[in-house]
Amino acid sequence: MGMRSVLLVCTANQCRSPMAMAILRSKVEQLPGEWKIESAGTWAVEGIPASPKTQEVMAELGLDLRDHRSRMVTREMLSAFNLILVMEPGQKEALNIEFPGAASRIYLLSEMIGASFTITDPVGGEIEGYRTTAREIEQILTDGLEKIVNLAQA
Repeated sequence: MGMRSVLLVCTANQCRSPMAMAILRSKVEQLPGEWKIESAGTWAVEGIPASPKTQEVMAELGLDLRDHRSRMVTREMLSAFNLILVMEPGQKEALNIEFPGAASRIYLLSEMIGASFTITDPVGGEIEGYRTTAREIEQILTDGLEKIVNLAQA
């Protein structure tokens, strides 16, 4: 069985996709096989740490994002992943247009539970907004894990 791989994508790669990356990594630890789970942004500035509130909320869940640094999504990056999960319909549309070769592997995170909605970006808001976003991501990754496992296979 090949390595399963998932790329999580948001806008700046400082809040939602690092949260989703950390949570998904924790969920697949007990699953068989090898996993590659990373994150990137559609409009990311390279090398920025996860936002302080993102790091705080992840630490509350026992997850460490201190080493995370933002990066811009690239064609090469997309080609290295079996499954690409984005947070907003506009991100999916933009990636499909810019990287048509990857379109069949790009999904909204919410599609993993059979829905189609935006994961709200908490950036600039109060800590409770970050907690709400983290809970929403965690719930989708829990409920959609079987579908993620299947789509992430090589």
